[in-house]
Amino acid sequence: MNDNWINVCKPNDLVDNSGVCALIDDVQVAIFKICQGDEQHLYAMSNWDPIGKANVMYRGLVGSVMDEPFVASPLYKQRYKLKSGECVDDQSVQIAVYPARIVDQQVQLQLVN
Repeated sequence: MNDNWINVCKPNDLVDNSGVCALIDDVQVAIFKICQGDEQHLYAMSNWDPIGKANVMYRGLVGSVMDEPFVASPLYKQRYKLKSGECVDDQSVQIAVYPARIVDQQVQLQLVN
């Protein structure tokens, strides 16, 4: 069992269906809380947009394609799957994703698998 979970923030620091940015060990991470009915899902990915070459992913618009949640880069609008980091519009591009969870009223991320 891997115990490399890092407390990042409180759940109420997150914004429904939007992203926030956290700096963890010099790594910018975009954290998204997606609400679907009564369910909430947490996703975390690198904040670095590899096509736009800027740390902006937390500002992207969230949506879904065939029930697959994504975030669209605010720069050139490429869509990245929140679960895998794969670019919907260019399969040769991918963003790092990180496990995320809520434990004891703490949002936790795991940067090393």
